[in-house]
Amino acid sequence: VLLAAACVAPAPATEPSAEQATIKLAENPWPASSLNVAIAKILLEEKLNYPVEVTTVDEQPQWAAIATGDLHASLEVWPSGHVENVAEYIEKQKVVENGGPLGPIGKIGWFIPTYLLDEHPELATWEGFTTPEAAALFATAETGESGQFLAGDPGWVQYDADIIANLGLNFQVVTAGSEEALLSAVDAAYSREEPILFYFYKPHAIFAKYDLTEVALPTYSEECYAKQESGGIDCDYPQDVLFKIFWSELQTTAPDAYTLLKNMNYDTQTQIDMIAQVELEGKSVEETARAWIDANESVWSTWLP
Repeated sequence: VLLAAACVAPAPATEPSAEQATIKLAENPWPASSLNVAIAKILLEEKLNYPVEVTTVDEQPQWAAIATGDLHASLEVWPSGHVENVAEYIEKQKVVENGGPLGPIGKIGWFIPTYLLDEHPELATWEGFTTPEAAALFATAETGESGQFLAGDPGWVQYDADIIANLGLNFQVVTAGSEEALLSAVDAAYSREEPILFYFYKPHAIFAKYDLTEVALPTYSEECYAKQESGGIDCDYPQDVLFKIFWSELQTTAPDAYTLLKNMNYDTQTQIDMIAQVELEGKSVEETARAWIDANESVWSTWLP
């Protein structure tokens, strides 16, 4: 009887799987980055059972943190601002991995409200900003006789002070302090149909809200852009194929998380639509990310290992 009982005794339970590594994602100070991170966080936690930590960090210092493994991934890098970082951390030290394209195509540029062109058609190109009259049109109490060129977050990568100086324009870069502050300034100027010249980027919901014109700068070239290190840049920003960067040991440490993040990809319009929900419709980042996931299983399911 004892023998028979032993023969039918249930098999011992299998050992629990090892604890999943915590995935540490970098969130940069603009809405698209927040949305990318929110989508990745939901999928990592709910589909792959990884705990996730999100750290808000500027785009330059994130490289050193990812190189050491203090952070594991950043999901939206604009290559035009990170030539030196790519050379140092990806190509030379090989401590950061290029995680492949995110999908959207970005473009940084100088923008004005299109209504300005009715009386000042010359402002469609940079040459229109070379005159004293143009500087006076955009001058503020802060800039005096110089025109104001408005920038956003001080952590953004930009070369506009050099471009302005090298093109001989009497304009001064003023930093609003954040994207929100910059958008507030644009909204105020637009509501009164006042002049404003500012740095911004596509894709963004602002282009669904306002009629804006990108000022034509001298044509981008690799030779011109290579002068950014010496301060000699005097041309337009290039189109940016946005890409992801990972800690070089992420694939070994968390292979399933690595696969999902490596496969993560959607198009420019998808990102614009999500940004518009946050910026124009007042939805939260988390709510917008959740709604996208609920409606697009056929997309994100292909990211899973």
